[in-house]
Amino acid sequence: MIPANYDEVTEFILSGLTDCPDLQVTLFLVFLVMYTVTLLGNFGMIILIRADLHFHTPMYYFLSHLAFVDICCSSVIIPQMLLHILEEEKTIGLSGCAAQLCFFVVFGIAECLLLAVMAYDTYVAICKPLLYPVIMCGWTCGWLVVGSYVVSILHAVTHATFIFTFSFCRDNIINHYFCDIPPLLAPSCSDTHTYEVVIFALVSINCLSTMTIIFVSYIYILPTILRICSPEGSRKAFSTCAPHLLVVTMFYGVTLFMHLRPSSTYTLAKDKVATLFYTVMTPMLNPFTYSLSNSNVKVAMKRAVQRMQ
Repeated sequence: MIPANYDEVTEFILSGLTDCPDLQVTLFLVFLVMYTVTLLGNFGMIILIRADLHFHTPMYYFLSHLAFVDICCSSVIIPQMLLHILEEEKTIGLSGCAAQLCFFVVFGIAECLLLAVMAYDTYVAICKPLLYPVIMCGWTCGWLVVGSYVVSILHAVTHATFIFTFSFCRDNIINHYFCDIPPLLAPSCSDTHTYEVVIFALVSINCLSTMTIIFVSYIYILPTILRICSPEGSRKAFSTCAPHLLVVTMFYGVTLFMHLRPSSTYTLAKDKVATLFYTVMTPMLNPFTYSLSNSNVKVAMKRAVQRMQ
C-alpha cells in the first residue's frame, strides 16, 4: 500500500484543534469527560441489551451494533486527540495515519448503513407485523450486519489505496486533529482531481442509497402509525421511530454538509468544528437519544437498577 517513493515521508504533523496554550487543559478535560460518557453510555446500552431478554429482538440487535460502532469510531479519534492536546509535537507515523483513516472510514460507513438497516427493520415491524418474524429472522439480521461491515471495509480500502499513492512533497503538516480525507489532500503535490471525483461518487451513492431506504421506509411508516386506533399502540410506535429519526438527522446533517457542498465554501477550520459532531458529539448522544426517547429502554433501566439494589 505504501510504494517506494514514500520513503522520505515517515510521519505527519497534526495541527490539532487550536494553537492557543490557554485552552489546552480545558479542551483536554472537556473531551476526556465526553469520551468517558461515550464509553459508559454505549457500553451500558450493549450490556443492557445483552442482559435483558426483552431486548433480544432484531431492533435492539442492530442498536447494539450501532453502539459498538460509536465506541470504535470515537476510540479511533479521541484518545490520540487527547494525547496530542498535551504534547508540543503532534506527530503521527505514516502507517498510523493510514490505519486511523481506514478505521474511521470503516466505522463511519458502517454507522450510515446500520441506520438504513434499522429504518427497514422499523418499517417491517410497523407495516408488516405478521410477517416480521419471517422477514427479520436471525439469518437475515446477521447478514445485514455482516454486509454493512463488508461494504465499509471495501470503502476504506478504496480510500486508502488512492490517498497513499499520492506524493506529499510540499510538507507533511495536516491541518486537522486526525487523519481525515480532505486535510490529507491539502499537502499533496499529486493530481487529486480523479480521487475527488471518486470521493464525491462514493459519498453520493452511499448517502443517497441509504437516505432513500430511510425516506421510503418512513413514507410507509408514518401513515401506518396515524391509522393505529389504539393510543397506546400509536404512542409505542412513535417512541420506536423518534430516537432513530433524531440520530439520522444528526448523522446525515453533518455528513451532507461535509461532503456535498460547493468547494468555494470549503475551509479546513470549519471542517474541524463540523467533524467534532460525528466524531465526538454523535457517538456520545446516540445512547441517550435512544434511552430517553424509548419507553422500553427506560423501563429496562429501572429493572436493572432495582436488581442492583
